[in-house]
Amino acid sequence: MEPLESLVAGIMEQHPEYLDAVVADNAEAREFRAENGENNPFLHMGMHITLAEQLSTDRPKGIRQLHQKITEQQGDAHLAEHQMMECLGLVLWEAQSQNRMPDEQAYLECLKRLA
Repeated sequence: MEPLESLVAGIMEQHPEYLDAVVADNAEAREFRAENGENNPFLHMGMHITLAEQLSTDRPKGIRQLHQKITEQQGDAHLAEHQMMECLGLVLWEAQSQNRMPDEQAYLECLKRLA
């Protein structure tokens, strides 16, 4: 497998609850609505991929150290990523709603509050 395929396979192993939604014939056309209590598996996995890329490059600078602290606090890297995804989602939502680039400093500050 290619490195990205291995990463996605690893994420799928951590989230077997998403398998049916991901392999469904109409998976790309389905809407997942938070107001109905649905999680979007593609968004969720995409955020895991984003975090993996950020950690591999330590960009924004310092995220790798923050991940380590949050992981130590949680006792599990996967749980730490889920907490970090809250910050990532907030920063991305703010950037999209204000039509600007994501604020890396705000992202890091949110992560520091978790650590």
